[in-house]
This record gives sequence, structure tokens and C-alpha cells, in this order.
Amino acid sequence: METTAAPRRLSDRVRELDSQGAMERLAPLSDAEVAATLAELGPGHALDVLQKFTAERRGRIAAATLSGEGEQWLKDWHYPEGSVGRLVEAAPAHFRPQTPVREVIEALRDRVKRELITYVFATDEAGKLVGVGTFRELLYARPDQALADVMVHEPFYLRPEMSLVDAMREVVTRHYPVYPVCDANGRLIGLVRGQVLFEQQAFEISAQAGSLVGVEKEERAATPWPRALKLRHPWLQLNLLTAFIAAAVVGLFQNTVNQIVLLAVFLPVLSGQCSNTGCQALAVTLRGMTLNELHSGIGVRLMLKEAWLGLLNGMLVGVVASLGMFAMAHYQHNPHAATLALITFTAMSLSSVASGMAGAAVPLGLKRIGADPAMASSIFLTTATDVVSMGLFLGMATWLLI
Repeated sequence: METTAAPRRLSDRVRELDSQGAMERLAPLSDAEVAATLAELGPGHALDVLQKFTAERRGRIAAATLSGEGEQWLKDWHYPEGSVGRLVEAAPAHFRPQTPVREVIEALRDRVKRELITYVFATDEAGKLVGVGTFRELLYARPDQALADVMVHEPFYLRPEMSLVDAMREVVTRHYPVYPVCDANGRLIGLVRGQVLFEQQAFEISAQAGSLVGVEKEERAATPWPRALKLRHPWLQLNLLTAFIAAAVVGLFQNTVNQIVLLAVFLPVLSGQCSNTGCQALAVTLRGMTLNELHSGIGVRLMLKEAWLGLLNGMLVGVVASLGMFAMAHYQHNPHAATLALITFTAMSLSSVASGMAGAAVPLGLKRIGADPAMASSIFLTTATDVVSMGLFLGMATWLLI
């Protein structure tokens, strides 16, 4: 007997869209319907969609939430993108440490039917977090015991301004379902769920590959093609501009290429090899940034390391490439076969040094000016490696052979 698949919830369909597409999908609905849908998405995604609405509609939607999530969304908005503060939910269960366990249980008896409550937080008169209690400890405690007798004192907590990367590094060995979030003075602000934290970081990591080639991280598989075109096309125009720069370098040596056509055969070989060398350095640098391994002063050492690796790899690859150049030139009875082989070896070696350094320098430079280190870094890297490798290869040929 065939069963009919259950219809998908609106929140499931909205979750597959980018924030702009989600806003356009929800805009015709009532404020209450939008608020209910956003509440099912989680605070991070809900905030991304909510900020696409006009200020007036934002306020109405936030006010229409049934459990006060909207007020928390507006508070989270003030924290920078990619921070823990953007994922904060209100802490529904917080009591004074001297509160009897009996009163804590009675206060939660009806609330747990409407809200997901994992831990009980203890705060002092100033709102400072002083302890965390679990339901297991409450279950086995005597009714007349104080919450302070069964709670964990001086608990671990996150700061709202922490980046997701820093937060993930702090929680990776803890694996708690919920983490309290406190300000610089230790006052309880709210909580962030471990699942939400890991999902958001997974999304950030998955978006990095697209960022390298100019795909905005908000674009999803279900993003309509007009919006996808709008997001991608400017970067393709930038890539075309940088390609013209590389083409101009070749144009400067047009006479050399006309006289020694064999040089044109090896230009893609040189460009492709150096670009790959630079992309390897780029990947390692971005990984170090993601894991927060690039502390102050390590940038220069990383560039020197990549330059050294580039030289070694370039020389090893250059030997094979120069043998190929020598064989082809000798087959064509070119009198400069040995010189062309030497030029190929030297250009491959030095260009790999430059591409390795560029692979580390591009994301470090983008970060220094406040830009996303991954955004279109592959485009800038390819341009740098093409200009250097082709210019060096053709320049040496012009100098030694023309």
C-alpha cells in the first residue's frame, strides 16, 4: 500500500533559500505567520532573513512572536556577523542560587511543556551567572535543598562577541547541548545551543569554497537564477578584467612569441602549474585563519615557508618541464633548444616562489584591509601568478634569444 508523503513545512522550504529569497517568499504572509516560520529556523537564520525586511515590518514581525523570540532577535542584531551573539536565545530558566529545589521544579513544571529547557541557570542579584543545574541533579535532590547545593559552580560560558571559530575551539572538547552566554562582567545574556553553533559553523565552512571564486555565501542551491546571476556576474566581470591584465603581459612580448612559437605552447603549462602552487598555499593559509592558527607575526614566516616550498616544488617540476621543452625544441630543430630548456626551468622555479608567496599574501592582505580573506581570493591569486609567470618566461626569452 502506497503512502503519501507528508507535505513539507514552510520553514523547511524557506531554509533552503538565501536570505533575500526567503524574505521574498515570506513577504506576502501575515506578520504572525512570518514570525512563526522564522522561530522554527533558529536565531541565526531567522536574523539573516529578518534584516532583509524594512525596519517597520521588522518591528511588527518581532512583536508577533509568541514566546518573545523577536525581542531577542533585535538584541542579537547588534552583534557582528559571524559572532556567537547572533545565535543567542533567551535563557528561560534562571533562579537565585538560594531558591529551594521544590520551587525550581514547580516553576518549570508547566514551562517545560511549552519551551525546550535543558539547564537551570543560577544568577545573583546583579544578574551574574554563578552556577548551572541539570535536571538529573534536581531529580535526586531533596525538595528543601537550595539550588546552590546541587548546581555546578563557576560554569563555563561563551562571550557574545566571540567569533564562531573561537567558540568552536572552546567547545570542541565539551559537547554540551547548551552553552550559557555572558558579557564581560559575567552577567547572563542568554544561551546558545550546541547544535545551532555547529550547524552555523558548518555552513560557514561550506561557503568558503564558493567564496574563493566569487560565489556569495548566501547563495543556495534553491536560489532563483536571476538572483544567482546578480550575485555571481560582478565577480566574473572582475575576473575578465584581471584576465585582460594577464593578456596584456603576453601582448608586450608578441614579437618574441611570433619568432619562437614554441613559447606559446608552454605558457598554459607554466600558468597552470604556478596557479596550482599558489592555490595550495592559499588553502593552507585559509585553513590556518579558520582555525585561528595565524597569530601575530606568523604571517611573514608563513610567506617565507611558502616561498621555500615553491622554490623546491618549482625546481622539481621545472626539471621535467625543461626536459619537455628541450625535446620539443630539438624535434623542431630549434638551435636554441638548450637555452629554451634553461629558461623554462628558471621561470618555473622563480614563478613558483612568487605564486607560493602570493597564495599566503592574498588572504592575509584581504584580512588586513577588513575584507573577507576568502572572497574572490582565487581570482586575485590567479592574476598575480599569471602576470609573474608569463612575464618572467617571455621576458627571459626576449632577453636571451631576441
